[in-house]
Amino acid sequence: MNRFFIRPVLAGLLAAMPVLAADQPVKVFILAGQSNMEGKAPDTLFDHQAEDAKTKDIFAHLRKEGKWIVRDDVFIKYLERKGPLTIGYGSPGRTGAELEFGTMMGDHFEEPVILVKAAWGGHSLYKLFRSPSAGFPEEMMQKELQQAQERVTKENEKNQTNNPLPSMEEIKKEYGSSYRAMMAEVREVRENCGALFPELKGRATELAGFVWFQGWNDQYGAENEYASNLNHFIKDVRTDLGAPALPMVIAAMGQNGSKPAEGAMLTVQEAQLSMNEVPEFNGNVHAFRTDVLVDQSAEAMYPRWKENQDWPRTGGDHPYHYLGSAIWFTRIGHGMGEAMLELLKSAK
Repeated sequence: MNRFFIRPVLAGLLAAMPVLAADQPVKVFILAGQSNMEGKAPDTLFDHQAEDAKTKDIFAHLRKEGKWIVRDDVFIKYLERKGPLTIGYGSPGRTGAELEFGTMMGDHFEEPVILVKAAWGGHSLYKLFRSPSAGFPEEMMQKELQQAQERVTKENEKNQTNNPLPSMEEIKKEYGSSYRAMMAEVREVRENCGALFPELKGRATELAGFVWFQGWNDQYGAENEYASNLNHFIKDVRTDLGAPALPMVIAAMGQNGSKPAEGAMLTVQEAQLSMNEVPEFNGNVHAFRTDVLVDQSAEAMYPRWKENQDWPRTGGDHPYHYLGSAIWFTRIGHGMGEAMLELLKSAK
């Protein structure tokens, strides 16, 4: 064979060979929001319902030999906690949508998956998660400043102190603080992947998707600008992460459950779902309803939960936390996973 023919043939064969998963970047998904993204279903409820004949089929794929599966291909970083994905990565002693979502992503990808959860209870999109291009709400900030100064003035008079009055710069610092903290979480994981997860040492990372689960606090005076703030948020997240087409899933607030949403809740819900109609988000943003996934057993029992001994085996919190229902949070996680897989398919 002509020696000049060997190299092109060899190069062609190598190009045709499939690239092994070990050579591919780890897939990173960001899960952001407030308390419901933290996860509010008690682990004890998960344990019970995973064994109960009436509900165990819902959780069977998350268990093996009577125990919760600890994934060796999906990892999670949630504030100070990190490790292989399993039950218990919600609020202390609780689990959220991350368990089902992460399981679906792990099953889908040959490459390892990392979930970066940036969630803090009570944090609004209007203020704490406010993204840069949304700007500052000057009128509201002036009111905040006036109230803060009046409060300090009264305290000074009462306590005979001379504490300095708050400034506008101090008010401004609060705006976007959670947005910046979220970005810092993502940066830390990507820069220190091998140190955080020794199993992934030497592996590169690749942003694969973003899930947003938030809305409650914006009902109280900021509902009418939620659509604008969310539009800015989506664009800014992509710009700041250098991922202009990052697939983004929005789990629309649905604490109304089986009852129609009303008032400010409906306004926020509709604002979230309206992202599906933004032309530039077509095929790369998907908002879905969470109210239709309601755990009707927990919903029916809640009005008399204090008197019902079965409540700890059915629910675990109030309606604003989706009743602390393991079933509802698992269904929401599945909805997130389905929406993300649909976007990933469209991206290809």
